[in-house]
Amino acid sequence: MPWLSLTLEVDAAAADALSDALLEAEALAVSIDDPHAERCRVTALLEEGADAARLMAKLFPQPPRYELHTVSDEDWVRRSQAQFPPIVIGERLWIGPSWCEPPAGARAIVKLDPGLAFGTGTHPSTRLALAFLERRVRQADGVLDYGCGSGILAIAAAKLGASRVDAVDVDPQSVDTAAENARTNGTAVRVSIPEALAPALYDIVVSNILAQPLILLAPLLAERVRGGGAIALSGILDMQAAEVAAAYEPYFATRLGQSEDGWALVEGERR
Repeated sequence: MPWLSLTLEVDAAAADALSDALLEAEALAVSIDDPHAERCRVTALLEEGADAARLMAKLFPQPPRYELHTVSDEDWVRRSQAQFPPIVIGERLWIGPSWCEPPAGARAIVKLDPGLAFGTGTHPSTRLALAFLERRVRQADGVLDYGCGSGILAIAAAKLGASRVDAVDVDPQSVDTAAENARTNGTAVRVSIPEALAPALYDIVVSNILAQPLILLAPLLAERVRGGGAIALSGILDMQAAEVAAAYEPYFATRLGQSEDGWALVEGERR
């Protein structure tokens, strides 16, 4: 069966949001070419009879230029799979889609296919949070992933040895996706909306969302970290890191962690 391929070029910082918007509209799948470049191409797979002009008008007040092509099933699968190669994080963690075979060895293996929820490990903010977990998670740790998306951080924490892992998200689609991904990976991650999270303190809280929500969440997330426990915050542009760190300074000894491609990690220990 042939499909329609709709392609447009956008700033890399807007690519993930556009991908989500296309999936929520009419797209059956979306791929992003070279997501680490300053500009990247976003390609959406549409049904053969889809009205691309109407879709673009729905998403943009002034639709940008775009390309339309007819593609076969095989062409799309090849393109989509090439977009999500496996990644290795530190000494302990391997993350890849189901069509990739993990290497032999003792690494923690996370299998995660691209889906409707954010988080496959390809975005710098996700890799920064994963690297933090790879360095910090130890046996018997309790970990909370706040704003879990696909559940990648929570699943990675469980694979790295955390004994209790909870994950929450305000988006019901993300809750369902994260729960399914946790089951697929054989992990006992408990996934819910934030309001359903039971009272508990955690050794590590990680949150990969955006700077302004993180600033507003500072008191709430601080209440979830035990004394001496750690927090890791990502989804933050380099220019926003100092402001986010300042919001958490009353509760944590904060510092700027690693950065990658204009994205930063803020981390700290609970006072």
